[in-house]
Order: sequence, then C-alpha cells, then structure tokens
Amino acid sequence: MEFTLLWAVLVGVAALLAVLRFAPLPDARKDLGDIVLTAAMIGLLVGRLASMIANGVNPIASPGDIIIVRSGVATGWATVAALAWAIWASRPRWRPALDNAAPAALIGLAGWHSGCLLREACLGPKTDLPWAMRLNGSVVGRHPTELYAAALLLVTGGLLWLLVRSRPHLAGTGLPAGLALAAAGATRLVTEPLRPSLGTGPVAWYALAIVVGLVYGVSRTIRRRTVETETS
Repeated sequence: MEFTLLWAVLVGVAALLAVLRFAPLPDARKDLGDIVLTAAMIGLLVGRLASMIANGVNPIASPGDIIIVRSGVATGWATVAALAWAIWASRPRWRPALDNAAPAALIGLAGWHSGCLLREACLGPKTDLPWAMRLNGSVVGRHPTELYAAALLLVTGGLLWLLVRSRPHLAGTGLPAGLALAAAGATRLVTEPLRPSLGTGPVAWYALAIVVGLVYGVSRTIRRRTVETETS
C-alpha cells in the first residue's frame, strides 16, 4: 500500500497552515484557516476522484484508493474545486479573503512539491550540473525537478506576502489572487520540460491558469481604479 503521496499532501497542508498564521493582513485572518484548509481538502478529494476516473479506476468499487493517493491528483480539477469552495465559504468578502490567502496557497504548493523527498520522486532528466541528485544505487545525476518547482513557488509566495503586507490596499482588488494563480501555472509550465515524461502533464491547465490569473488580477485592478477615479 502506497502512502507516500499522502505524506507529501500533509507537508503541503502543514506549510499552508503555518503561513496562514502570519497572513499579511491580520484583520482578515479570522476563519481564513478553516476556509483554506477545507478548500484544500475538497480540492484534493475532487482531484483524486478525477485522477482515478481518468485512469479507469472506479471510486465506488475501490473506495480505499481514494485515501491511498496512489496514482496522483488531477491538479486542474483540484484547483477549480478548491477555488469554488473558498469563494462560496468566504462570501460576501471572498475577494479580500482570496487575496490574503494567496501567498499561503503558493507556499503550501511548495510544501507539496518538496514532499517528493519523502517518496523519492524529485528527479527529472540527466544533468551534469553540480547540484544534480541521484537515485539510490545510481551514478547518473538528474535534475531535482520537483525541488525547482518548490523553490519557485516558495520565492513567489514570499514576494507576494511582502507585496500584500506592504500594500494592504491591494487586498480586495483581486490582483494578489490572480498573480498567485498565474505563478502556480507558470511554475508548473516552465518545469514541465524537466519532467521524466515530457508532455504528459496537464499543460493546457497550466496555460489556462496563467491566462485566467493575469486577466482576472489585472482587470479587477483596472476596474477598482476606475471606480475610485469616478468617485473622487
């Protein structure tokens, strides 16, 4: 029975909750942890079910495989389900809630990717770079692809935290949440060529996340500035 992916999930959730304790806007922290954690769990469940169905596994006939995260999670459907729940649960002030939670979401994803160390699934194609990692018993150096993704997400999450903390007026504009969604998609997209099976990842979902995130964040910011100009 394979539980290692489940441990990776727990690392991601722990990172998410740790950052939420220091959400950039203190007055928006109330109930944010419960909302985001529930959204993450719902996203994980929906993504797991979607992955099982895509791989021809009947969740009704094999309910145990839902918990044993054996064949991964469909990240696109997981993201859609998590966002839908977060928006519904935090209404009517869902935009400030998402903006405040955006940095933690990226760092939580960084934790998920770094969880590859627990399941020996960090490595990609061959490389002679000095930071190459090797499988047990192998002399072939390989790119630590999942750790690249974790580092990118950690850096972008930290920068976004600083942005919202230093410019609290951005919370509610939609820009932080949009940038977080775009950053998550871009991170997966740029590391896709360094994965063992090129082209097997949901590249269309990654590209969609970048487009939707940027369009949403920029359009909401422009709309808010227009309203402020008209009322001033």
